[in-house]
Amino acid sequence: MQYETLTYDLTDGLAVITLNRPDKMNALTRQMRAEVAHAAKAAGDDARALVLTGAGRAFCSGQDLGDGGSAANPDLERTLRDEYAPMLMAITECPVPTIAAVNGPAAGAGANLALAADVVIAKESAYFLQAFTRIGLIPDAGGTWFMPRQVGMAKAMGASLFAEKIPARQAEAWGLIWEAVADDAFEAHWKARAEYLAKGPTKAFQGVKTALRGTYGKTLEEQLEIEASLQGECGHSRDFQEGVVAFLEKRPASFEGR
Repeated sequence: MQYETLTYDLTDGLAVITLNRPDKMNALTRQMRAEVAHAAKAAGDDARALVLTGAGRAFCSGQDLGDGGSAANPDLERTLRDEYAPMLMAITECPVPTIAAVNGPAAGAGANLALAADVVIAKESAYFLQAFTRIGLIPDAGGTWFMPRQVGMAKAMGASLFAEKIPARQAEAWGLIWEAVADDAFEAHWKARAEYLAKGPTKAFQGVKTALRGTYGKTLEEQLEIEASLQGECGHSRDFQEGVVAFLEKRPASFEGR
């Protein structure tokens, strides 16, 4: 597929999707949502890790209110069901580890697009903003699901009602994201993190995602059964065999991702 609103690079098992509308702070259009969904699915087939980031000074400023007359005559219910949901599910269901490398402001649906990733690494100068009530809406794009689970109801409610910026360091302290990184070290840092995942035990990473993302609503007994099943699969992988041999030989493991 030829992408117009993003770039897609696949090198040494690492796929990088870069939202590429820097003049619009990477605001989301119908075309961009479709392209992100397509690229995330491609990464799941071809890569061992996926990074989502933005071009220019912003990660993503949310919905482009000028896209297709969305502000004048919106059908928000259809847009969320038919366009946002497939994009977000393509990211959350991606079988390989995903990182959102938040290089700048992440606002509205852009903040929640970042939270859909397995790990969020943000530039220290970046911020997250649930801007929806500023224009008379509720958080969407998964925001009402991600935030309470990651920061608790009190902070999720305050962030949603007051629509105030959450600086990256504060987001890290809250547990909303994995880590905030100094601006001058940001790019090298997320690349090192991503390369680690792309060279790691892919099947084990898939098991981690399945176990943790499926834990809500499970009893301990049910979760123990899931762990046993997934661990059984990992135990038959070549990566497990290599990991044990490397440990005994006191050398770094060379994982193949299978």
